Amino acid sequence: MSIDIPTHEDLVELSQQRNAASVSLYVSPGSTDGGPPIGRDTEAARLALRSSATEAIAELGVLGVEKAELDAIGQALAALDHDTNFWSSSARSVAVFSSPEVTRAFRVRNELPSHVATGDRFDLGPLLRATTFGHSGYVLALTQGSVRLLALNADDSSVELALPTLPDDLGRSLETADNEGKADMPRADGALGPKVELRRYCSRVQEAVLDVIGASGLPLVLAASSDLQPAYYEVSTYRGLLSSSIDANPSSLSIDDLEVRGRALLADSHSAELESWRSSFGNKQSNGLASSQLSDVAHAATAGLVDTLLFDLTSVDEGTIDEYGNTTFANEPGPSTYGLVDEIAARVLRTGGTVKAVRSDDLPDDSPVAATFRGPL
Repeated sequence: MSIDIPTHEDLVELSQQRNAASVSLYVSPGSTDGGPPIGRDTEAARLALRSSATEAIAELGVLGVEKAELDAIGQALAALDHDTNFWSSSARSVAVFSSPEVTRAFRVRNELPSHVATGDRFDLGPLLRATTFGHSGYVLALTQGSVRLLALNADDSSVELALPTLPDDLGRSLETADNEGKADMPRADGALGPKVELRRYCSRVQEAVLDVIGASGLPLVLAASSDLQPAYYEVSTYRGLLSSSIDANPSSLSIDDLEVRGRALLADSHSAELESWRSSFGNKQSNGLASSQLSDVAHAATAGLVDTLLFDLTSVDEGTIDEYGNTTFANEPGPSTYGLVDEIAARVLRTGGTVKAVRSDDLPDDSPVAATFRGPL
């Protein structure tokens, strides 16, 4: 599978990097929507990386970056190009961040627009939007004879994910033999025995699932047989597991059925979450603890006061925000400018806040940002 889900710590670390020779590259094999996974057209993806790297290094040269620093970036990107294991992936895009000191690369399940940026910081905007937009998640289809994990991507694509750490003998833990299982795998006895075994089965499934989805926090929709559904909810430790589940035995559902029903539950959950947040936002705004004014939100983010930030995933306003939170809009993008809402989001992340990319219609007051505060500004 080879998908890299950036953690909160990854995003914070990258947002703190400062170097005049910072390069951000977003590449994919296709030039149109619906391009193939990079593992299916490796050469096209690698060619896109080489082309983007050449463009970025040329831009840095024009800006007067020293040759030694250009060589360091070029060598790091060339090493990534020749890393055959990296390109064996079901990802549809690659996000690469490189400076003379550090190079990080993420294989992203969504298809992101190709993009090259140079400046004094990494352009995390597209990666932030891809990983915090609420219309992506997972569906886990679970029965005693089958375990399937489906990724639902924000670009309306989906893919069934392998579970490499799922034990080959998982099903044996629920088998009943003539010897009542006493010569096979250890089982719980007594009236509670079957329930204990179901929970044990679900625990082993959850371990394999978490090995794949990690601590991403993306919503997980459960589709389980009636005997396993309560057991999985009992053992689950994943904070993104939705309380609403697919009300059907998954053995009767195709992958397409699981996707349709899963997306419906994701949409319901997202709508309910937004409605609750908007209600809270309105109450807090009247008390000076929330704002949809970009300048106010920028000051609050800089001061570490933002609890939750919602930002427009299509916002393209560029400019600068100084160390005091003062915002200056730019007439056109340049090496010294960056996406304003992206910079605000990065500052919120660095101070422990939550950020979520949403559609513009989901934001109040026709603003590209809205935030609730921990205290008065």
